Amino acid sequence: MTAIPFDNSYVRLPDRFFARRAPTPVAAPRLIRLNRPLAAKLGLDPDWLAGPAGVEMLAGNGVPDGADPIATAYAGHQFGNFVPQLGDGRAVLLGEVVDRDGQRRDIQLKGAGPTPFSRRGDGRAALGPVLREYLVSEAMAALGIPTTRALAAVATGEPVLRETRLPGAVLARVAASHIRVGTFQYFATRGDTEAVRALADHALARHDPEAAAAVHPYRALLDGVIARQADLVAAWLLVGFVHGVMNTDNMSVAGETIDYGPCAFLDAYDPRTSFSSIDAHGRYAYGQQPGIAVWNLTRLAETLLPLLAEDEAAAVEVAEAALVKFKSRFEAAYRGGLARKIGLSGDPDAAALADDLLVRMAGNRADFTLTFRRLCDAAEGPEADAGVRDLFVDPTAYDAWAVRWRGRLAEAGRSPAATAAAMRAVNPAFIPRNHRVEAMIAAAVEQDDFGPFEALSAVLSRPYDDQPAHAHYAEAPEGGGAGYRTFCGT
Repeated sequence: MTAIPFDNSYVRLPDRFFARRAPTPVAAPRLIRLNRPLAAKLGLDPDWLAGPAGVEMLAGNGVPDGADPIATAYAGHQFGNFVPQLGDGRAVLLGEVVDRDGQRRDIQLKGAGPTPFSRRGDGRAALGPVLREYLVSEAMAALGIPTTRALAAVATGEPVLRETRLPGAVLARVAASHIRVGTFQYFATRGDTEAVRALADHALARHDPEAAAAVHPYRALLDGVIARQADLVAAWLLVGFVHGVMNTDNMSVAGETIDYGPCAFLDAYDPRTSFSSIDAHGRYAYGQQPGIAVWNLTRLAETLLPLLAEDEAAAVEVAEAALVKFKSRFEAAYRGGLARKIGLSGDPDAAALADDLLVRMAGNRADFTLTFRRLCDAAEGPEADAGVRDLFVDPTAYDAWAVRWRGRLAEAGRSPAATAAAMRAVNPAFIPRNHRVEAMIAAAVEQDDFGPFEALSAVLSRPYDDQPAHAHYAEAPEGGGAGYRTFCGT
C-alpha cells in the first residue's frame, strides 16, 4: 500500500498501555464520504484515499506500511460508577501523522472489529452513529470548537445486530490524541505510578511541550488540562451543545470534544435539558456540564497526586489549588462569550444582561439558536424585533429586556451595522438540528440515500453564513424539540 508518513509515538510506551490488534476486514467496503480538506491538511493524498486501496485501508481491510495498529487501555467513571477496565472495544488506532501545521494527529478506525477490550461486544459500529459523529464533529469544527475530526465514513456491506439488524460502517477519526482522564485512571487504580508518570510525560511532550521544562511539570500538565476543559465546556454552552455522556473515559486531556454518542443541541432553551436515554437523572444535562467537568478533572488530579509532591497532604494542596482555577477560567470564557453574543463585548455588566435574557428564554421556551441569531438583525434596528418576539410565549418578556439592551448598545457607541456583524460572527445561523440529523440518518439507513447527509454537511460547513436558499435548515422543530431522545451507538 502507498506510504503514509506515520510517526507513531504512543506505541513506544510500555506494552501494558495497549494491545496490538489489526482491524478486522469487512465484506464489501464502500466509501460514503471522504473529508478531502482534512486529508490534505494531514499530508495525505485524497485521490489515493478515495481509490480502491485507500478505501480498503479506511475500512480496515488493509494495514498500510508504517502503521502499528493498537487498541488502547483505559478505565473510567461511567455515570459516576467506576469501571476499572474499559479500553478501545471497537476502535483501532492505526498510527500517528504530523500534519502540515506540525501538529501530531492520531488516525483511528472506529467500528473496526473486536479487541481484547470488547467485553463480549462485536467491535462494530452501525451506520447511523457513524454518520452522526461525522456530521456533528465536522459541524463543531466549523463552529470553531476544539474537536476530533472525521476523515472518512465507509459502509462495510455487513449488518450489525443491535435491537434490530442495521447496516454497518467504519469511521476514520482524527484526534490530537486519544489520551483520556480514564487512561490515567486505568494505571492509577492499579497502583502503577511508573505508568502514570510515563503517561504524564508522554502527554506533556505531546500537548504541553513548554510545560515539560517547567519546575513542576506535572502541576503544569494539570493546569493545562483544566484550562483547556474550562474553555471547551464554555464553548459548548455558548452554542447550546449537550455532550450527553461526560464520563471520565470521554474527556480528552487534549481539550477536544470526543466521542459523539448521545449528543444533541438545544432547541427550546432549558438548562435542565438532557437528551440521553440512559441519563435518567440528568447527570449530564446542559447546565450540569461545567460541574461535571470539575468532577472529572478532580478524578484526574487524584491520579497525579504521587507526581505532584512527595507528601500526600502537600500533593492534595497542589491539586486543590489547580482545580480552583477552573471556575475563574470557565467564567471568563463563558461570560465573555455571552457578552459577545449580545453585541456588548468588553462591557463588564453584559453577562448579567445576557443571563436575564436566558431566564426569560427559559420561561418562554424560546429557541436558543434562533433567539441569538435573530438578535443580530434586531441590533440593526427595532423593526427586526418581531422575529425575536415570535419566539417567546409571552413576547412582552422580550420587550422589557430589549429596552435595556438597546440602551446599553447606545452607550457602547458602535454602529448598528458593526454590532450586528460582530454578533453574526459568534451566533450561528445553522447547527445540527436534532430533527434534521435524525431525518438524515433515517434516509441513509432505511433507503441507502445519502443525499440528506451530503446536503446537511454542506450547510453546516458554513454555520455563520445566512445561506438564504437553505433557510429551512435553521428552522426549529415543532414543539421546540420536547421529548427528543438520543441513544448510545454501542
